[in-house]
Order: sequence, then structure tokens, then C-alpha cells
Amino acid sequence: FLVSIGGSFDPCGSRQATNMAVVVDGDVCFGLENVAVPAFNDADDTKLPDIRYTPTNIAGPGAPTDPAEIMYQGCDCQTSTCSAVCPCILRFGPTYGKTGCVLTEDGGKFCLSKPIIECNTSCRCGEQCSNRVAQKGVFVQLQVFRTRHKGWGVRSAEKIPRGRFVCEYAGEVLGLDQARKRTQNLTPEDMNYILTLREHIANGKIVETHIDPTHIGNVGRYINHSCSPNLLMLPVRVDSEIPKLALFAGKDIEVGEELSFDYSGEHGNVMAQWKQQKTVEKSTDASKLKACFCGSETCTGFLPFDPSLY
Repeated sequence: FLVSIGGSFDPCGSRQATNMAVVVDGDVCFGLENVAVPAFNDADDTKLPDIRYTPTNIAGPGAPTDPAEIMYQGCDCQTSTCSAVCPCILRFGPTYGKTGCVLTEDGGKFCLSKPIIECNTSCRCGEQCSNRVAQKGVFVQLQVFRTRHKGWGVRSAEKIPRGRFVCEYAGEVLGLDQARKRTQNLTPEDMNYILTLREHIANGKIVETHIDPTHIGNVGRYINHSCSPNLLMLPVRVDSEIPKLALFAGKDIEVGEELSFDYSGEHGNVMAQWKQQKTVEKSTDASKLKACFCGSETCTGFLPFDPSLY
């Protein structure tokens, strides 16, 4: 159960930095998350995009199923939190520790091949169940801010321990034809927020999920790419077969540190990133590549690009 992620995003702000006063938006989430997420801009006069906020995925054109549809049987654990014998946990093993952070394997690495199934709406356990994490939304203190070279970004306003859930990358769930149509209709000046998740399962089948937060999305839409990211994206299923694209801290994150994830899905795999980028550069799609300004020592020079939607 491997994960690969593709997408291309415009990293650049269009204006040079000015001496304007900080512009504050009290809460980009419109009160729909557990905490307010303010926005700051002391780089230029660009305004936040006018979007419809959704804390989690919603069905868009061509969606194979409604993400709100309850598709999994619930457990009968009539306790405040489930134990190791809960059917939801037994299915693939525990995902979270006592602190709510993602467990690691021997050697401290995250397990990227294990499906994650949380307790769902049909389960009889309490809302405080330790197997309910990504479904609860944003609890960490975050700030949206205008960067100098990458447009809008997100930074942490508190220390975030490794393995803690940060937010979803949420938006409209699209069918393949609609994802291609929207991608191909983009101009060179448009930002492309469409993200494709590919899950490789045991029988060789590849399951694709297309998420577009361009006009309907959450705070995750503002998070930039980095070739050395501090966030890890994992698909988490709750009620539906449509996964939540959950972002967890891949390392301990300090106050004020910009959050980032690898748009290619190759978290921490520098060689895989490099090989993937070189393959695209040599293809006929090289003209669509956009420069990466992540500033990492391992920067590939370009943002990850998925030619399958063109």
C-alpha cells in the first residue's frame, strides 16, 4: 500500500516586498476549525483568495463516491477509547500512540505502507477515542502568511512534535475527466492546486484520488512544497473509501517555522525525487515545469510535475 503524489503549483508571488503594514485576517477558516488561523501579509498588497472553506473533502464533479457517505462498519467498543482488540485497530494494527502522534517502526521511521483506518461515525466508542485523530480537524496553532517568493504559506505558531496531526489537504473530490479538464484549462499564470494521490494495492491495481482546493478548500491549500519537507502526507480513511489526505509532522517543528510537504509524495527520498525530476525534464512536458524556491540544499530546482493530467 504505497503512496505517490503528483501536482504542480505556482511558487511565486507577483510583487516585490514593500514596507506595507501587516495585514491581518482574523481567521481564514471562518470559525470552522477548532482554532482560529489568522493571516499576515507584510510582503505586498496581495489579498487572500476568495474561497469557500471546508474542513474536509466534499464531492465535486465526477467524484466516484461522496466522501460523507458511511461505508465502513463500526466497532462495538462501548468505551471512551478503543483498546488494541478493537476491530478497527486490529485490521491493520495501531496507528497512533497515547499522545495522538503517529507511531514509528523500529529505527524511528514512519510506516508508509500500512493503511490507516480510524474509528468512524458508526463506531460506538467515544469522541475521545485514541483512534480518532485526523477526523477532528485542526488543533495546532497555525498562521497563514505571505512569503517573499512563494506566494502564501503556512507557519507554525507553536512547537509541533514529530508525528502529530497538523491538518488535511482538503477540497473537492474530482473524477479523472474533471481533474484533467481543470488542469488543461489552466493558464501559465494560474496556480494549480489539484493533487493526485495514487495508492498501489496488493493486486497491482492503482487507486487514484483527485483533490482540488482551488475554490473550495481548507488551510492545507496554502502549504508550500519543499524538497526537504517537515510534513508527511498519509491517506487516512474514516467513513468513506475516499481518504483524507492527512498531513503529520515529519520532524519536531519549531515556533515560526514554515510548514511544507513534498508534492511528489517522496518524503525524505532525495534520490527518488531527483530521478523523477530528471525524467520529466527530458520529456515533452518540460516546458510546463515551474521553478522551486524551497531553498533546501537538496532542491531539485523544479516543482514536482504530474504529466498524467495533461
